[in-house]
Amino acid sequence: MKKYIFHFVFLTLLAIVLGSCENLLEEKVYSKITAQDIEDSDAGADLWVTGAYNGLNRFFIYQEFPRNLENDCDYATGPSWAFGETGAGNFQGSAREVDATWKLPYDLINVTNEAIYNIEQMNNVTPEHKENCLGELKMLQAYCYFLIVRAYGPCPIFEKSINQGENPHQPRRSIQEVYAHIIDLLTYAKDHLYKRGDSRLVQGRVCAAAAATLLAKVYVTIGAASMPDGAIVYVKGGKPYTLAEDGKTKILTNPQTLTISKRQVDGYEVFDSETYYRLALTLAEDVVLHKKYGSHDLLPYATLWKQEGRTNEEHFFCYVGKSGDDQLGALFPRWYSGQWAADGYAIGGTLTWGLRDHWYKLFEEQDLRIVDGVYHRWVRANEYKNNRGGFYPNTPEWRLKATGKDEEGNSVPGYPVAPFDDGRIYTNAIGENYLAYVTKYQDVSDPSLMRTDGLFPFLRYADALLILAEASNEVNGPNSEALNALNEVRRRSNASDKHLGSMEEGGLATKELFRSAVLEERSMEFALESDRRWDLIRWGIYLDVMNAIGGPDEIGTSKTRMERHLLYPIPESEIQANEAINENNPGWN
Repeated sequence: MKKYIFHFVFLTLLAIVLGSCENLLEEKVYSKITAQDIEDSDAGADLWVTGAYNGLNRFFIYQEFPRNLENDCDYATGPSWAFGETGAGNFQGSAREVDATWKLPYDLINVTNEAIYNIEQMNNVTPEHKENCLGELKMLQAYCYFLIVRAYGPCPIFEKSINQGENPHQPRRSIQEVYAHIIDLLTYAKDHLYKRGDSRLVQGRVCAAAAATLLAKVYVTIGAASMPDGAIVYVKGGKPYTLAEDGKTKILTNPQTLTISKRQVDGYEVFDSETYYRLALTLAEDVVLHKKYGSHDLLPYATLWKQEGRTNEEHFFCYVGKSGDDQLGALFPRWYSGQWAADGYAIGGTLTWGLRDHWYKLFEEQDLRIVDGVYHRWVRANEYKNNRGGFYPNTPEWRLKATGKDEEGNSVPGYPVAPFDDGRIYTNAIGENYLAYVTKYQDVSDPSLMRTDGLFPFLRYADALLILAEASNEVNGPNSEALNALNEVRRRSNASDKHLGSMEEGGLATKELFRSAVLEERSMEFALESDRRWDLIRWGIYLDVMNAIGGPDEIGTSKTRMERHLLYPIPESEIQANEAINENNPGWN
């Protein structure tokens, strides 16, 4: 935590969208406003809240987020300049990516503490509005602590802002204490935030269902992490390729089913797994089945990632950048989904962070998450000049579509097909330029800009459904409630229903098979939404899954991990400045 005299700085918050991604917040610009300059009213309380929201925008000013949360997992991959640090297990590289996971959330915690203090001093705010504003701030604060405790384990808790006299030299508190604090914050938030359908809910701000779902996610995190050693989880992965007889040519493999005996996560042994899964189940049922926290639902896949789909029906906790703004514009969409010139080619080195072949092969061929959710054709700047382009995946079906040639190299009448029938030469190879690139971040106002109004989802209604499926199975075993929740997510994407038949029939008849299906569904549904590493960590299978890859993946990204990688290293600057912390996490300097 920084030592500074706190002056609250409000910026134009056109870029911040939380709770709903439909309408942007529009606020006047304020500079160095002190508490005494803000009136004691509902409008004044809103200024404190919208100012705090700006702290989330700071997460995305540069490239640390979401790279720091996303790159270290089994399915994400990309070029060494993007995956040479966090993505390769170098957590103490340039000290930007991983350190941001500590520094920026703690900065926002300080801001929310200051805002909470000042709103609590107000006497002329409508009681319900004051409670809602405090709920928003506590929701943001809980999200920050959740990021930190998952990444670093024991961590400091700050009850007040530095400006209000909090000692910046706070010791690390146990995981149990941190989660107790998170649960208190979210319990208040879910019980006092406005619900969807309430006329007082302002579009663009968090609602009760967001807090309730985040709390359910906290509970399943504790439930999985505290589950004792030995529970079985099946994960599809393993070695990404074999070598041909020449000893050089890579032949991509199909993912193998890994049978992993989970480990209880250190620090979580004080929790009772079943208790927290029951808590998660109750909350998820209240959100999904009983609609206790407002009416929410899945959006049709055709609009889910479109600008017209940015409503709080599903995206009830998200960030949206401001198109073209050097400070408020989002950078990450250009790496995930490309920055595109007006005549259709990907500018510079964009369209680079992708997903591995094993991830793509998890899907059925008709699943919209790969039919429409992955680029099958692109043209980069260098290819544009050379009348070339790329295609994915490199299967007989897509080679025929893209090149017009069959397996024997013969031209086939009627092929290539649109959009490959433009006279370009389309190729594919095993390498960093031929990955499963997602389209979910492509629909922005002007895709030719470096900084855009791209959307990043922190929490979606689909998460509530899969939390319900997971918790219901862990509490009651495979059952219709859990199955319906799982299949609701799958049907939205045109995937076939799962069933409770035997393993031989492809069914989910056992608790182990069902939990593994939910974990796999999460990897497909939330791809490049910063969830995969944390799912592997909470289930105690991270090291097994990563090391089963056998070293570098098919494009050379290192996936070898050791015990120290289970936690991020605390920033060196924090250890030097905070007198109450004098050692790092195990294995780190």
